[in-house]
Amino acid sequence: MEAKDVQQLKALVEKLTKEKDEAVAKASKLEEENKKLKEGEFPTYIRNTKSRLGQRTSIKKLIKRGKESIGDEVTVCGWAKTIREQGGGRFAFIELNDGSCMKNLQIVLDSDKPGFQDINSPNCGTGACLVIVGKIVPSQGGKQEIEMQASSAELHGKCVPLDFPLAKKKLELEFLRGIAHLRGRTNTIGAMMRIRNSCALATHLFYQSQGFVYLHSPLLTASDAEGAGEMFQVTTLLKNGTAKVGDVPIIKETGKPDYSQDFFGKPAFLTVSGQLNGEMYATALGKIYTFGPTFRAENSHTTRHIAEFWMIEPEVAFADLDENMDLAEAYLKFVVQYVLDNNSEDLEFFDKMYEKGLIERLRNVVGTPFKRVTYTEAVKILIDSKVEFKIPVTWGIDLQSEHERYVTEQVFKQPIFLIDYPKDIKAFYMRLNEDGKTVRAMDLLVPKIGEIIGGSQREERLEVLQERIKEMKMEEAAYKYYLDLRRFGTCVHAGFGLGFERLVMFVTGIENIRDAIPFPRYPGHAEF
Repeated sequence: MEAKDVQQLKALVEKLTKEKDEAVAKASKLEEENKKLKEGEFPTYIRNTKSRLGQRTSIKKLIKRGKESIGDEVTVCGWAKTIREQGGGRFAFIELNDGSCMKNLQIVLDSDKPGFQDINSPNCGTGACLVIVGKIVPSQGGKQEIEMQASSAELHGKCVPLDFPLAKKKLELEFLRGIAHLRGRTNTIGAMMRIRNSCALATHLFYQSQGFVYLHSPLLTASDAEGAGEMFQVTTLLKNGTAKVGDVPIIKETGKPDYSQDFFGKPAFLTVSGQLNGEMYATALGKIYTFGPTFRAENSHTTRHIAEFWMIEPEVAFADLDENMDLAEAYLKFVVQYVLDNNSEDLEFFDKMYEKGLIERLRNVVGTPFKRVTYTEAVKILIDSKVEFKIPVTWGIDLQSEHERYVTEQVFKQPIFLIDYPKDIKAFYMRLNEDGKTVRAMDLLVPKIGEIIGGSQREERLEVLQERIKEMKMEEAAYKYYLDLRRFGTCVHAGFGLGFERLVMFVTGIENIRDAIPFPRYPGHAEF
């Protein structure tokens, strides 16, 4: 090897070492900030308020500190879970929750303290908003370490018990969907929201630590990313819903609406995916991810579909399908581990009330390498199983949830990647394999859910992509900008989409996607 080559090799090693050190330092800094966030060590944003409410302490912080909180004079604000008068009216027990954690703070309020009469009035019961000041003392009961001996109580927001729809008894989740404005106060939805929050935070921590740029993709679009046609149309031609049929401008020759008079001068829709926009910036910035709402006008009433949902969609330049699967596996495991580390109390609730063995299942996900199986192999497994599925299995069908769950739950008993799907059941942008029949697609299937991630190596060859658009009878002009990426410096690239609500279902054991989002939207329902 010549001296020049040695110098070049040495310079490359030094460059790679420097990049590695920088990546490790960035990951370490993010982890330190995450630790501060988890332990509540960041300084409070409250500076100038003189209000007693501004001096409130979260119940989560008090319970976490446990005996260290004994002797502290604090203000707590929250909603009553129960109020019980005891000792012949000499005092009352209050169970207060502020939403910061699953546990309630037990409070003892003596009858001679300010506010006792209000707390025991007909206007105060479960659901009432209370502001209570007092001292943290050792608990006299065995269920908790600490409790509060109140010095005063204020009925901040009344709630007549007989009128409040959230009784103490267990309520069906279907009933709670009808009162979504109140269901956040229940144990189930409160725990779901805290875990959902952790999944969102973990998503940003993961991608930021890996050098991805967060891209805000548009919600309004003129193209159908999936080519499926199940999109919500956005128009001003209907005058905010008050127009009559005769008010809509029509093209005489075709009898169709004249969209040149619409807001955008053409038909526009709510997006079903940020992927196409993501590819545009991945081929400029290298690695990006989107995280935002998407919409699909699919008239589905299954437990796995809603009309408005959130998607996480990373796109990586110079990545092939194998790297794409590595990324998906690392990301999912990171999120699951984060929830295990930060939401143990909420997970214990779901393990007890919704899915026995949930925590153990999640630990297995983190500790087990995901298998990779071709679509053709999976079809053979399903046919050879002799199981009578509702939809018979043949090569070329779009596998249904019953097929996906059988493969993950009965055969492999773990998450698996299914790859190399028939091109006719996949989107136009997926890279065509050499056999001309399959594409470099991947679906990550997990127990309890089925498909949780769908992705592919993207088709980077201009002529092949144009032919695929033509095959699917799509208008090439609508994808001019997307095709330009193949004209001007095309490169191998890959990405995937993860339905955020399905991730929440997977981590909590919740079985209906309508209970994995604060305000579900589905056919016939757009309340709240």
